Amino acid sequence: MSRLFRAVIMGPPGSGKGTISERIARGFGLQHLSSGDFVRENIAASTEAGNLAKTYIEKGLLVPDHVMTRLLLPRLEAMTRHSWILDGFPRTLAQAEALNSTCELDVVISLNIPLETLKERLSHRWIHPASRRVYNMCFNPPRVQGVDDITGEPLIQQEDDKPEALVARLRHYKDVAKPVIDLYKAKGILHTFSDTDTDHIWPYISSLLSAKIPADRLDAQRASTH
Repeated sequence: MSRLFRAVIMGPPGSGKGTISERIARGFGLQHLSSGDFVRENIAASTEAGNLAKTYIEKGLLVPDHVMTRLLLPRLEAMTRHSWILDGFPRTLAQAEALNSTCELDVVISLNIPLETLKERLSHRWIHPASRRVYNMCFNPPRVQGVDDITGEPLIQQEDDKPEALVARLRHYKDVAKPVIDLYKAKGILHTFSDTDTDHIWPYISSLLSAKIPADRLDAQRASTH
């Protein structure tokens, strides 16, 4: 049996983690696991961890490490036979150490995107507050401007997506992410990509994964997804 392949993608808000994760999932037969989706699913299902997460989100606070690990780790532990790309987790060193105790990562991709590009992207980002579904007016606009595709409810622009708040968010991301990045750098699995355009970064990420995922593992994983 081919060995499984596990990757994590890191980057600040607006760096394109979700977009690149979807491309990796389609191109390499990996499952795309989004921490945001897990949080939303748990909130919708009113699980204990989901209800806890909701109390923080409603106050505009980040979900703390102990709640995020309770949400994520059981799902990852249940995926012992799957290869995946994980987007949005770990964000902190405590989360990275918890993940490390659950599974071994093969590759960590870090997106290093200029501040001006992030400001531009996030100025076009709107969300559906109840579900936290995200739209970007340039990349994936809603079918009807200003309303959610599924519920038809109005979209809003988050205060912390506005340019004046973004600098503080980015500074916070860098402070929190630095020890995580250092950890993965020390393990020799960190690969950093810098550009203003996802389409320019993608060929380099694709080449990296083509080299890192042996052909037999790739073939086996793709076959299992069909």
